[in-house]
Amino acid sequence: MKKRFILGLIAIVLAGCKNDVKPIHSKSSSEKQNEFAIVIHGGAGTILKENMTPEKEAAYQATLEEAIRVGYEILKHGGSSIEAVQKTINVMEDSPLFNAGKGAVFTNAGTNEHDASIMDGKTLNAGASAGTKTVKNPIDLARAIMDNSPHVMLSGSGAEAFAEEQGLNLVKPEYFYTESKFKSLQKIKNTTHVLLEYNPKKAFYDSTIKDSKFGTVGCVALDKNGNLAAGTSTGGMTNKRWGRIGDAPVIGAGTYANNNTCAVSSTGWGEFFIRAVVAHDISALMEYKGLSLAEAAKEVIQNKIPKLGGDGGIIAVDKNGNMVMEFNTAGMFRATMNDKGDLIIGMYND
Repeated sequence: MKKRFILGLIAIVLAGCKNDVKPIHSKSSSEKQNEFAIVIHGGAGTILKENMTPEKEAAYQATLEEAIRVGYEILKHGGSSIEAVQKTINVMEDSPLFNAGKGAVFTNAGTNEHDASIMDGKTLNAGASAGTKTVKNPIDLARAIMDNSPHVMLSGSGAEAFAEEQGLNLVKPEYFYTESKFKSLQKIKNTTHVLLEYNPKKAFYDSTIKDSKFGTVGCVALDKNGNLAAGTSTGGMTNKRWGRIGDAPVIGAGTYANNNTCAVSSTGWGEFFIRAVVAHDISALMEYKGLSLAEAAKEVIQNKIPKLGGDGGIIAVDKNGNMVMEFNTAGMFRATMNDKGDLIIGMYND
């Protein structure tokens, strides 16, 4: 009788403990924050207010607002996140202010070479292009590759041939010339030419390059149907050589979207973002460790990347409409809009 009584007490205690057990991964809120949302970036790096004229600051603000409102209107009227991402990036690609499309930086050879990628969080389908010189809007090529090609990434002359087959807008290389970006190339060349004679690697990682502003553009969005998308477009790194390709067209490094977690677009020192698989790593931390978007982004950008020696930032939105803009540089051109139409634009580290 006594034995039965003790066993009964144990059963009651165990039942009570079972009811009190909470899920291990309870850090990610399941509450919907926004029905739809959009975030953009125009590059991270040494962006200081003292180096910015009022006129130039106003120009950046105006273009960031113009771009994000294009995507916002698409989402507001029930359009897809993929369309919002593509059309938003088009605006920044057409501006000479950013290192993408029209404003792409110059390679060591004095050319402009573009990389881009886009990803659909619903299907995990993706498209990317690298090293193109005549495609006016590289993000359009990435979208065409995703939709109309059996491949994920095309490069160089092959990518341009596909773009022509798809009827995309092709331009002469001279279209991408901007005086400010050409002067930046000359400045870096003058700084590094002596080092190149005896130590090319040191010259490549010279602080002049590391501290220069990165102008890669990107966009992430959540639409009313709960679908996430991400896209990134860039002219790469000033003075790049040997057909260098950064993280922007690499799915999982520069761009990633998954409806189960989040959508991410990266900007910064691409070599380190590739090594750290930044965009996917943020998603994986959410999926496998139960971190929130903010926690995952902070861990990767403020801890993992700096330990490797890199810098930069990301924008992201999760499946519940939470938005994050995380960077470890002096600034990042960025903007957000939620389903209420609230607009936030930022440039500096404030």
